[in-house]
Amino acid sequence: MPAPHEIKPVQHHSPIKELKKKLRLEALGRRDALTAEFRIEASMRIADFGLAALAIDAGTIVSGFWPIRSEVDLRPLLFGLRERGARLCLPAIIDKQTILFRELVRGAPMIDTGFGTAGPPEDAAVLDPSLMLVPLAAFDVRGHRIGYGAGYYDRAIAHLQVKGVNPRLIGVAFDCQQVETVPDEPHDVPLEAILTESGLRRFR
Repeated sequence: MPAPHEIKPVQHHSPIKELKKKLRLEALGRRDALTAEFRIEASMRIADFGLAALAIDAGTIVSGFWPIRSEVDLRPLLFGLRERGARLCLPAIIDKQTILFRELVRGAPMIDTGFGTAGPPEDAAVLDPSLMLVPLAAFDVRGHRIGYGAGYYDRAIAHLQVKGVNPRLIGVAFDCQQVETVPDEPHDVPLEAILTESGLRRFR
């Protein structure tokens, strides 16, 4: 079964959605073709670049994601940020529309969420991240991203903004996931930066 950030909703056919789907599948195909050794080494470089570039204050709430399939392994970066005082949280699917971010505390059990990924248990504190390390399928040079198609992060970001939380959005991916142009829609929120094995690129 797909993981929380990979659930496929029913697609309503439109030219933009069809193009996004094509770009998503192509980018994920390139990612899947990377060797496990390359992904490990690139994930370590991503952690090094991230720790060098991301300045955080103690107590900053940072959301990340637990790696599934061929995703970047974000754990070295997350644990490095925790050593600097960050409070970590991971996404948890509540229903077909909603993800919340539950606090990841040292030594707490990780539960299987039933979609191939793991996260903090249901009694973990729910946090509002001020820095979001965002998973994605593809990105372009303008900072627009293609997610996995379910829209969870778009809705979570909009929900945080309604509450007055305007999180910094840093995409995390491998270089091979870059595409020429993401066809963006009005509800799309561009990333502040993208973090890959080549470093951190800021967009605005």
